[in-house]
Amino acid sequence: MKRVSVFGLLLLGLCCLPCLAQNRHILTSEINTDLVGRNSSTYVSREETLIDVAVRYQLGYNMIRSANPGIDAWLPDDGSRALLPFNVILPDAPRKGIVINTAEMRLYFYRKDEQNYNTVTVYPISVGRRDWATPLTETRVTLRIEHPPWYPPESIRAEHAARGDVLPKIVPAGPDNPLGDYLLALAIPSYLIHGTNKRFGIGMQVTHGCIRMYPEHIEELYNLVSVNTPVTIVNQPYKFGWKDEMLYLEVHHPLELDGVVQEGNRTGVVDKLTSILEELPEVLIDWNRVDRAIKNATGVPVLVGIQPHSLSDFEFYRNHIRSDRSN
Repeated sequence: MKRVSVFGLLLLGLCCLPCLAQNRHILTSEINTDLVGRNSSTYVSREETLIDVAVRYQLGYNMIRSANPGIDAWLPDDGSRALLPFNVILPDAPRKGIVINTAEMRLYFYRKDEQNYNTVTVYPISVGRRDWATPLTETRVTLRIEHPPWYPPESIRAEHAARGDVLPKIVPAGPDNPLGDYLLALAIPSYLIHGTNKRFGIGMQVTHGCIRMYPEHIEELYNLVSVNTPVTIVNQPYKFGWKDEMLYLEVHHPLELDGVVQEGNRTGVVDKLTSILEELPEVLIDWNRVDRAIKNATGVPVLVGIQPHSLSDFEFYRNHIRSDRSN
């Protein structure tokens, strides 16, 4: 009986290894490739929510919620199969330093690794709430602090006081500090990239404009980033990317800012596709797939076109794109 138990534990450990590796989100960006990562899946029990699943796999809540519209976020059916959206299109921004896309709530960190390969590491984040948006700008890292104290601004102290929660002028480092254990200060006054003491808010518009990360992710980023690392913050609810001469579209729900949901994605997507066709008129676009991608906004890359070079490419388009109505 003891031997069976040990074998079972070993089998469980082996089954978990791919999940642990996937959680690290270390993805290599190849030349002329705009897509990185590979989706996975898991089964959800009735005892957990999609937030629990997001935390387990170190994804943002927004990512797993959008990718699984058929699963009740709070009361999933036992045994529901959830898509884990690790496949992403890189943002349309310089591939250097830190790039933050507020719309998808992801941070991309570009660097050369020890073997001198260009790499990108993708992290889920939280961004500024509806009335306190994260600024869109180009800036840089100015300071790195381990175990930072928190000096809450008077506006935040007043907001907490109105709810009966009196904040001290200084919150020392420790388990009650919402900045977590690591902090990267930006050249924008009062805006930071930091950890958290609450793991369940990643992938939500809940901060006062700062970028919030899982504790393990900010620790990793902190140890890799140096002062003066460039930081680019964009808001791109839709992204296009090429891979193997196939065109993909990734659409996210627009952020709500100042109580107003931002303009939908259709006009921007159509304008971008029009510009692609002006430059590459031979590209074949499946507009039905484009419409579904915009409507569903799953945040998962969808194949919407191909750049054909031969009759076999046209056959591929007909058999694999036009005939596939699953996306």
